[in-house]
Amino acid sequence: MRVRDYERVTAGIELERREREAAELRSTSSRSGSKTAKAATLPRLLDCSGVVQDACAAIIDDSFNRCFQENDEVAWNFNFYLLPLWWCGWVVRNAVLFPLRLGFILSASAVFTVTFMFAHYCTPRRWGFERKLVELYAAAFVVSWTGVIKYHGPRPTRTGKVGGMVYVSNHTSMIDYLVLTQVSPFAVIQQKHKGWVGLLQRTAMNAIDCIEFNRTDIKDRHTVTERLKQHVSDDTRLPLLIFPEGTCVNNKYCVMFKRGAFDLGVDVVPVAIKYNNIFVDAFWNSRRQSFSRHLCKLMSSWAVVADVWYMEPQRKRDDETSIEFAERVRTMICERAGLKAVPWDGMLKYYRPSPKERDNRRKAFAEKILSGL
Repeated sequence: MRVRDYERVTAGIELERREREAAELRSTSSRSGSKTAKAATLPRLLDCSGVVQDACAAIIDDSFNRCFQENDEVAWNFNFYLLPLWWCGWVVRNAVLFPLRLGFILSASAVFTVTFMFAHYCTPRRWGFERKLVELYAAAFVVSWTGVIKYHGPRPTRTGKVGGMVYVSNHTSMIDYLVLTQVSPFAVIQQKHKGWVGLLQRTAMNAIDCIEFNRTDIKDRHTVTERLKQHVSDDTRLPLLIFPEGTCVNNKYCVMFKRGAFDLGVDVVPVAIKYNNIFVDAFWNSRRQSFSRHLCKLMSSWAVVADVWYMEPQRKRDDETSIEFAERVRTMICERAGLKAVPWDGMLKYYRPSPKERDNRRKAFAEKILSGL
């Protein structure tokens, strides 16, 4: 072989060796790069896994919003022989029962207005005519729904000095007060309303020493606290009824109790109300329907069925705080009515995060993700 040919072959071999080394180097760098990318991706995923987990948990088990969801009506008119029966029932309820019930409650309202004005301006308050009229008016409402209410336990007395005691109950709708008042009138703490409900509050309810407030006004809260203490210290006033949840819950759950009713230093009587949804759901979703529409729904049903339990008076123990006392009473009501106690404040129903708070949350999340890049 000539020298020139030998040099050409040697150069070709050297070129192939360099190409092979370069290929191996590229392969090694790609493998190390993929490992580095995987190592960098894992912390990023772990950083956001907590947020994703919280979001998934909130979607799957939203125990707060469940407290305010209406019960879904199960359709039973799904075949050809049940449908005619369902239509007959619908006609009877809406074309026969509803007009009769509506006429009855309107007539009762007219009679109540006239007689209450006479009792308020023409008779001494000590005679108690106003209290008796409120009791009868509440009974008229219960009759307009064909209410089937079973009362258990010692009921509040209708006569005598029964002040200085607080009754606390779970809260499903404003009709809770009517259901309890038809047995014995109560003075109640109530949220201010508009329309005809507000008119009743400012006239008939104020006449029996009810306490109204605006939950969004801090000054009202301090005023209510003072009026509560004055009310329970006066034995001549009606027993005080408080719904410590502060909002209507769907009668399946029970949210946290406010401690105001348990700081007064008097006996607390737990009252449990359980509605049977066989004919109608008694829960009032104030965000979706007015109280008038809610009453129309009740009057267009077959009946409102409920059980009420009056339990033994409870007193705050020496070794427990007001919060522990409230939780003990709540547990008694939940066990008696078959409700599920949840660790939520019912006022969160009216709470909306501010834009600044949402922006801070988003900024913290973005910083956590970008820190892993």
